[in-house]
Amino acid sequence: MRILRLLFFLTAAVFLTAYAAEEPAPAPSAAAEFIRTSCETTLYPEVCYSSLSGYANAVQQDPARLAGAAIGVSLSRAAGMAIYLANLSRQAYFGGGGDPRAAAALRDCFSVFGDAVSQIRGSMKQMRRVPAAGGGGGGGEELRFQMSNVQTWMSAALTNEDTCTDGLQEVADGPMKSDVCDRTVEVKKVTSNALALVNSYVDKITSP
Repeated sequence: MRILRLLFFLTAAVFLTAYAAEEPAPAPSAAAEFIRTSCETTLYPEVCYSSLSGYANAVQQDPARLAGAAIGVSLSRAAGMAIYLANLSRQAYFGGGGDPRAAAALRDCFSVFGDAVSQIRGSMKQMRRVPAAGGGGGGGEELRFQMSNVQTWMSAALTNEDTCTDGLQEVADGPMKSDVCDRTVEVKKVTSNALALVNSYVDKITSP
């Protein structure tokens, strides 16, 4: 089990290094307003805008690029959470003497976040093919199929993130539980926003 946990830790670290979002640049006003308006369709518009406004130079007013940027932010946050959980799991493993339910819940959280990272990563790879398939303005069956995959994977990632907090319900209240739950909620917000922006883009390309 020690080798498995360390392998998971190294895998999550690679994901974070390879796919973390680049440093945002200042936002031009027109593109920033486009992002602000688009974020109003999400459940967490303030989080959406604050996390994406810095990418306005790259996004401009392209809903596909905006969805891609949101997925990138979600991937970075989920990978960071996986590393955080890996560290907690290692501490629980080497330290011993803790609550077995808490240790098991941490392992489960790490596992489901590993799945979420893989699913969001798959969504990112799919989004990189979107411009060649039709970009931001309409598209055929291939584009709709690609976006259906993205919707499925992002929805599955959000479900996996929900599973982490669900599994902590049986753990006694304490600083560790509170911190994991709070951090998970923040990751879930950006994943939810990314899914909403993906859905919004799909609506644009499928509307008559």
